Amino acid sequence: MEANTTNCEVFKMGRRRYEGYKFPHSKTPDKQKADINIPSCVEKRILNKLILLYGERSAKKTLYELLNICKAYCAYKTDDMIRVEKTFDPKNRFTEEDVILITYGDLIYEEGEPPLTTLSTFFGKRKETTINTIHILPFFPYSSDRGFSVIDFKTVDPKLGSWENIEDLESRYKLMFDGVINHVSSQSEWFQEFLLGNPYFENFFISYNSMDDLPAYERGIIFRPRTSDILTKFETAKGDRYVWTTFSEDQIDLNYKEPQVLLNVIEALLFYVRKGADIIRLDAVTYLWANPGTTCANLEQTHVIVRLLNDVLELVAPHVAILTESNIPHNDNLTYFGAGSDEAHMIYNFALPPLTLYAFYKQDATQLSEWAATLDNVSDTTTFFNFLDSHDGIGFMSVKDILPKEEIDFIIQNATERGGLISYKLDKDGVNSPYEINITWFSALNRDDGSESVDFQVKRFIASRAVALVIQGVPGIYIHSFFGTKNDKDAVIKTESNREINRAIINYESLLNELNDPDTLTSKISRKLYDLIAIRTRQPAFHPNACQHILYISPRIFAVLRMIPADDDRILSLINISDKIENAVISLKMLKTDKKEWRDIISKRKFKFENENLEIKLEPYDVLWLKGKQ
Repeated sequence: MEANTTNCEVFKMGRRRYEGYKFPHSKTPDKQKADINIPSCVEKRILNKLILLYGERSAKKTLYELLNICKAYCAYKTDDMIRVEKTFDPKNRFTEEDVILITYGDLIYEEGEPPLTTLSTFFGKRKETTINTIHILPFFPYSSDRGFSVIDFKTVDPKLGSWENIEDLESRYKLMFDGVINHVSSQSEWFQEFLLGNPYFENFFISYNSMDDLPAYERGIIFRPRTSDILTKFETAKGDRYVWTTFSEDQIDLNYKEPQVLLNVIEALLFYVRKGADIIRLDAVTYLWANPGTTCANLEQTHVIVRLLNDVLELVAPHVAILTESNIPHNDNLTYFGAGSDEAHMIYNFALPPLTLYAFYKQDATQLSEWAATLDNVSDTTTFFNFLDSHDGIGFMSVKDILPKEEIDFIIQNATERGGLISYKLDKDGVNSPYEINITWFSALNRDDGSESVDFQVKRFIASRAVALVIQGVPGIYIHSFFGTKNDKDAVIKTESNREINRAIINYESLLNELNDPDTLTSKISRKLYDLIAIRTRQPAFHPNACQHILYISPRIFAVLRMIPADDDRILSLINISDKIENAVISLKMLKTDKKEWRDIISKRKFKFENENLEIKLEPYDVLWLKGKQ
């Protein structure tokens, strides 16, 4: 039985990825390049969105200022950049070669050296060619939430390094920057000026004279990812004000009903592009627009803003991608693709981590397969960001409409037995409910009190990681999964923050020693994962636009056929998600081909169909990538 999930019969490999990111922007502006021709249709498209947000009168003034910001950015573009930009093909914005590493700037440290220098040295020394993109989590000065309470959008935290360190990485890798644009730190200049009564910043934030000005029933229906109060009291030059704080009392929500907020944010994001951002991750984007009387999450105005950012980048930096971080139910999350070309270029596949855990805990891939069979890029210019772990936790919001409560409880039970912690959110009925599991991915898959061998644990771990490598999209891997890091319980106790369990800081020399010793857990995982990724990045069938078919072979096997029909290129991925031997029977009809000779491109083993069928014995947690002989 099979599920055809992607209609891409005409897909064929074309031009390779746009390489203009290798050209840095000019250090000084060229006024002639700022004199750009803006097509009237683009100007009208942007104006219409601004009218939806601000009304016609305010929209025209905002448009004028916005286009000046765009022109100011273009003054920093070089001739090489402009020339190469003309070759950009949005269908190949992402390819099979793209694998994104997620890391904080200081997770690898060496005494007496800026952490960003150490990070750059580490990747330079290893000369890994399997990773081509690095997502450096917020590297700006901050006051809380491990970087996500930004004090200054345009400064590198001196504790981490400098813009020169970022530029050094940019010369060798594509980079993802965080656009933490939902809120700012209470210590930021913007909010401090608001507290002082500066009229320019008066409307930058949502504030009330009294808690009662936002009635209890309205506060109750606001969708909250936290259990704290939505309003925080601050003393200002004009008296006490109660300010909107979705995430914490130190993270002050920006008020996008004020056009100057939008303009300042766009100017900051284009500054990131100048500094080397190839992907901009819109953090907590679903909460951008607050409208009391609604849930204040995933509102239409939020989508208008994301589409507006898409317009701006298409006009001045078309190679830069927008990635939306919207931890909401899966079907709602899909809406950030918009019409397929006008909103996010990539969205977090938030349902993937909990469903993968569920499959490995149950030793049954049925639910994972049924969900994966529904995945389909809305266009050939958009795709999924397939991650399993991150700097945060493994969220449940995305599977609320996929798994029943008892199955979510099953995941929670198994994760807590492996040392995981549960963070909560406040529901509209005033009850706290589980929001995410805080745990490292290795610990989530392997018990500390078990009797299994290290090699067996590694095999299970790699099998789970393979799920994110084979489904349609771009894989992202948190740095601790390259090292098999276990739960950092001491950090949780020290900081009283559950999320610190997965943010251990590693000594540089110790890490190199671990990696150079083939018998360590770190070395075993790193080598196997890098080898798997190296194979993946050489296979066009793993291009995000290649067809995807989910095959139902056995409940214990997650089977995915990736293919480019126009090139007759196919890879059948088989992952045994159980600790049992499983026999798979595959027919040529399933594979939509008459090729009878196949080879596992991981192990190099050869297989041949007999009487239109192929029988394969999969050992526990085996991963096979079968490719038909050309």
